[in-house]
Amino acid sequence: MPLPDAGTVSPPVTPAGVEGFISFALYSVIAVSLILLLMFLARFLGQRTTSAEKNAPYESAVDPIGDARLSGPVPFYLVAIFFIIFDLEAVVIVSWAVAYDLLGWNGFWQMSFFIVNLFLGLVYLWKMGALDWGVQPARNRRRRSS
Repeated sequence: MPLPDAGTVSPPVTPAGVEGFISFALYSVIAVSLILLLMFLARFLGQRTTSAEKNAPYESAVDPIGDARLSGPVPFYLVAIFFIIFDLEAVVIVSWAVAYDLLGWNGFWQMSFFIVNLFLGLVYLWKMGALDWGVQPARNRRRRSS
């Protein structure tokens, strides 16, 4: 077995994960540099004409009337919250389905418990009237006499 030549240099050994960090740092530097370059080019090469018509707010060819702070109906916010909650639960169920083979019966029973709780939450929302759309009848409330 021949001995290595004294003039040969072995390649440097880098710790694990350093290559990934270096490539991420290089990608970040290039991305930020490109963004800054495009912003400066737009600033120096773009037109700078202003007029009252250009500074006016455009709202689909409708003149703005009133205050911008309008209160929206609460059911729309509830639907948005329900969507977010059920969307996150769908992510959990899909991730469980991907790893179904690895989890075995323990994972099956945990996901069954999760789905039953999800269903009970939906029934609760339904019984409370959170899923009812349309005009709600006025509730009879007792007035306190002062």
